[in-house]
Amino acid sequence: MQSLLRPILGLFILSAAIMAVSPAPAKTLEWGGCGITKKAFMRALAGAFQEKTGTRIHIQGGGATYGIRGVHEGELDLGGSCRPALANDEREDVRMVQLAWDALVVIVHPSNPVNDLSGGELEKVFRGEITNWKQLGGPDKFIIIGYRSLPLSGVGYSFRELGFRESTGAGDFARGLARKSSGPLEMAVEHVPDAIAVTGVSSARKRDVKIIGVDGKAASAENIANGDYPLYRPLYLTVPRDPEPAVQRFLDFALSDEGQRIIAEQGTVNLEMGRNLDNPWGGDYIEPPQ
Repeated sequence: MQSLLRPILGLFILSAAIMAVSPAPAKTLEWGGCGITKKAFMRALAGAFQEKTGTRIHIQGGGATYGIRGVHEGELDLGGSCRPALANDEREDVRMVQLAWDALVVIVHPSNPVNDLSGGELEKVFRGEITNWKQLGGPDKFIIIGYRSLPLSGVGYSFRELGFRESTGAGDFARGLARKSSGPLEMAVEHVPDAIAVTGVSSARKRDVKIIGVDGKAASAENIANGDYPLYRPLYLTVPRDPEPAVQRFLDFALSDEGQRIIAEQGTVNLEMGRNLDNPWGGDYIEPPQ
């Protein structure tokens, strides 16, 4: 009997030893936040990082505010935002690390003949002072305004800051198609011939919509990178103040030559391409809305 048990016992000891020295599976990191940041670079960076390190990053949405506050609350390991954090708001006390540049763009239905709006016309449309496409050289149709319903959404807040602050300040938009996130807003414009909306170029170019110019400038990568297109803005990775090693490794990867090359391959303006641009907010923090 002992001769029969001896090999079985040996196999048991060997298996236990293998299990003891085998590395634990790499932790899956949780990322959430801005849908535009997700499309601009995050999916591509996460795939390349997993192939390089074996660490998987699970990607979800939730919007820019969640990309900031979810990291602060520990619900996310890292996040994405297309707006900076609010000053004096403890819920947004995270590190905001810029990885790239995006631009706000005006989108309309592909059948719309209007190709360009001035900044002043764009303001008047969203203020409700211009209400018919005929006033802009289009058909005699009522303008249906699509907008982000959440006041702290990355697109909504950025548009209020970049599109209105030099004239009459922020304030309310005219009412129309309200959507909580960029994807549904873009889809609405795809299907509503008389609609107009503002979103990020990184996601708009992947939709069946028409992107029109602002002040005679198209939102090309070149025009964004050199500042000729007026509505440019930073895209951020949000991380804890003291990130765990796996998060720091991803941050280092995203800022490396390889990571920045991947960002550019997605058609997004990386840090080197936009090296002469100034952050329109002048830093990582902005004042909360009144």
